[in-house]
Amino acid sequence: MLNIFKNLTHLLSGKKGQTMQYEIQVNKNIEIFDIDKVAKQASGAVLMRQGKSVILATVAREEKPVEEDFLPLTVQYIEKAYAAGKIPGGYVKRETKPTDAETLTARIIDRSLRPLFPKGYAYPTQIVVMVLSVDPQTDLQVMSLNTASVALYLSDIPMKAPVCGVRIGRINNNFILNPSNEELKKSTLDLYVSGVKDELLMIEMRALPSQEFNQNTQAMNELSEDETLEALNLAQKAILEGSSTYEKTFMKHKKNNPIELKDEIEYPEIFTFLENNFHNDIKQAINQMAKSERASELNKIAKEIIKLDIAKDWDEESVLSTLNKVKRNIIRSQILNEGKRADGRGLKEVRPISIETNILPNAHGSCLFTRGQTQALVVATLGGDNDAQMIDLLNEKNPVSERFMVNYNFPGFSVGEASPIKAPSRRELGHGNLGKRALYPSVPQDYPYVIRLVSEILESNGSSSMATVCGGSLALRAAGVPSLDLIAGVAMGLIFENNQFAVLTDIMGLEDHDGDMDFKVAGNKNGITALQMDIKLGGIDQEKLKIALYQAKEGRLHILDIMEKAAKEIVVNEEILPKIELFNIEPSKIVDIIGQGGKTIKEIIEKFNVSIDLDRDKGEVKISGCDNEQIMAAKNYILNITTSNKAHKKSLKEKKVSEFEIGQEFEGVIKKITQFGAFVELKDDIDGLIHHSKIKHLNIKEQDILKVKVSEIKNGKISVDLCE
Repeated sequence: MLNIFKNLTHLLSGKKGQTMQYEIQVNKNIEIFDIDKVAKQASGAVLMRQGKSVILATVAREEKPVEEDFLPLTVQYIEKAYAAGKIPGGYVKRETKPTDAETLTARIIDRSLRPLFPKGYAYPTQIVVMVLSVDPQTDLQVMSLNTASVALYLSDIPMKAPVCGVRIGRINNNFILNPSNEELKKSTLDLYVSGVKDELLMIEMRALPSQEFNQNTQAMNELSEDETLEALNLAQKAILEGSSTYEKTFMKHKKNNPIELKDEIEYPEIFTFLENNFHNDIKQAINQMAKSERASELNKIAKEIIKLDIAKDWDEESVLSTLNKVKRNIIRSQILNEGKRADGRGLKEVRPISIETNILPNAHGSCLFTRGQTQALVVATLGGDNDAQMIDLLNEKNPVSERFMVNYNFPGFSVGEASPIKAPSRRELGHGNLGKRALYPSVPQDYPYVIRLVSEILESNGSSSMATVCGGSLALRAAGVPSLDLIAGVAMGLIFENNQFAVLTDIMGLEDHDGDMDFKVAGNKNGITALQMDIKLGGIDQEKLKIALYQAKEGRLHILDIMEKAAKEIVVNEEILPKIELFNIEPSKIVDIIGQGGKTIKEIIEKFNVSIDLDRDKGEVKISGCDNEQIMAAKNYILNITTSNKAHKKSLKEKKVSEFEIGQEFEGVIKKITQFGAFVELKDDIDGLIHHSKIKHLNIKEQDILKVKVSEIKNGKISVDLCE
């Protein structure tokens, strides 16, 4: 059991609001918490330090609840540039809109804390997490969640216990708890788990290619279901210890301010009336096969009720709200007691799947993946090194080059809504990130192209992110990418009530909305490459998780069989795919290709309509384009430049040497000393060699000045002797 090993004395004394500092050990990490030191007007605030990282988390809530039936929670995660001794790049020298990395971290915090808010809590609440100082080896996501969790626990919002987050890595087939950022770079697993006491709340997992990754070994580092459960077991034990430690440390500081919660059934008389008089009508509406028909039938029932005499004092919004609660009860009861789902499927049944590839003639690769009423058009584009996404990370000195991108778009028309197309939402960024995590291990690490996948969701009724994974895997194949394995994804659901539970395969929107868990599993036939779980219950035990994992495997294998048949029928658009020519020259000749101010390379790019990437250290030249003849012409042009420059320089040197005469004397600087002699600078960048036998009695070194005379001129080389 991890214990609190040091409770520091009060830094400031006082009867109320006294500043307290605690130094505790939680899952290998030494964490220092300051309470009531900063942001004292917030409902809850804590300053946490780990190593050289410092994070401030605050919780603020409004006094008046909202009338709508939802939890008005906002989570913001902000990385301050000064935390790493940086000034923000770009024209505006201050933090502006959140980066994708900040948004994804905010989502992790939100998904971990949201399930713990009590039912009926409707007060607008904001959690703000700010990174004020950063240690390059600190895991900011784990630290931020734990800081926010303690701040929330200290507030007057009723929380049963603090949440704890941990990360699990895998190095040399050994699972390790909370690896440093340096260790994570060597890991073949990135598993982030949060929970409270012995229950898991949120899971994010991805397999990582190892250092030894190569196409011949077919090593994707996917985890089997049993290995995944083993890693989750390690995480669960660490969460139990961490959550208990936080609770024991901070329980005496928790604010006690009773908060009024809404009743789960706000309009009991409407609820009773609907149950007694419209139960069968609602059930028939639920069991409509099409999503649009189901919604239309439920709206008709609501309008019919409003016209009744008994409803003269009821407004339509109250009736609709209550009708949705009756609908939820019917859906759950039907699944648990009858083993029947709204669309007539069995609990393990996957909806019908259809696949079309390369339906876009001028795109590098495309796949239209349809499963039930969910449809994703996923398009692959291949590019050169200059097309990589550059990302600034707070704990990295230099920008990181992102060579594999997955962008997910969810337009309103996909669910029949007339909403404007805006910048990517948090949900869109999150689903794109999940798709990237699932598919990245299947792409060979030495693949020379930058890859961008774009998923356009054209129709949605459940798990469009998993349709993105399936369509994305086939779009890669359609673009000629030699992916190591096809990757499929399936979304699982859980209904839990009165000690009864049911696991659902391939959930639709209705089951996602009214269920207790959203569990997405992606992988190949051998195991899991990515996993994401969100729970609404307030926690799940490993036994139910194990059942869900193995049921997901059945669904995944079924989908992979269909995808493999479609993959065999792919016709690659060879004529429009970019081509790459890779060759090496002497590193010193790279400057000849670039030219003065980049003039030469710009002319080559424009003349041959190609992209050129140069590696100055290796002397590597990479030419890419769509026309193979133009690529080869550009290559020959570059080789001619480097060869002609070399010949020109050789000719110029020979001309200069021919101007020297035997017996000429010079005072020259020793430029280099070797085993066979010393090179002395004469004039016009021409050196003369004096044999070591003639200077071995002298104690000379580089940059010394010697007086020498020309003794021999042969084959463009000059030998010299010491002057007497």
